[in-house]
Amino acid sequence: MLSRLIAEIFSFFSYRKHSGFRVLVYHSVGSKVDNDPYGIFSIDKTLFEDHISLLSEYENIDLISLEKYRNNPDDLQIVVTFDDGYKDNLYVSAPILLKYKIPFTVFVTTSFVECSKENYLTPTELRELSELPNVTVGSHGMTHISLTECNDRQLKNELILSKKYLEDLIGKPVNMISYPFGAVDRRVRDTAEKAGYLLAACSRFDINDISRDPFLLCRTEITGNDSVRVFQQKLHGDWDWYRWKRKDPASS
Repeated sequence: MLSRLIAEIFSFFSYRKHSGFRVLVYHSVGSKVDNDPYGIFSIDKTLFEDHISLLSEYENIDLISLEKYRNNPDDLQIVVTFDDGYKDNLYVSAPILLKYKIPFTVFVTTSFVECSKENYLTPTELRELSELPNVTVGSHGMTHISLTECNDRQLKNELILSKKYLEDLIGKPVNMISYPFGAVDRRVRDTAEKAGYLLAACSRFDINDISRDPFLLCRTEITGNDSVRVFQQKLHGDWDWYRWKRKDPASS
């Protein structure tokens, strides 16, 4: 009886680790990131391709675009995303992901694009990126401010104006946002939905299951220090304990 119970518990956690909807988040591939002395937000090009190559070899993983996820997948679904909108998303990341035919989403901070900030995509480059196959563009706010610190007017501007700018620039609907710094509470979440977004990603480190709010999607952060072994561990949930280091925005 005890052995059967142990087997059932093991089976439950094994299934949880290998099924669900996991959103990976990268930032820069090969470029220097400001205020990042330990290189957490920039990953070496060769190591990044090692990650992507490994992803492409799995037979029991569905590699999908963010807007095509299912709430209750039988297998493990993986989505690749990038935050901020670095130039290397076009010149380094995209060729690798296209090579392995893996869809990805780039969440863009629009003020960085508008002023052609150094190391960030220009309007022309972002338009070029958006026209590549299997690429989706989402918003990362207008000025990369923590949205929970905005008053109501600022919040609406961050959400609505960034969406409109991107749609006017690329000529496509922009239905997704990732909250800068992962900062979200109930007010921010509800305002994002009212602004016309269909999905929104926070920074809670976890996999998503059928109960997860589509405006509070968890993501798994991939850093520049993640070896192939650590990357594989993160894919299978061995680092999901890290969610306890941050308060779940769903409870805010």
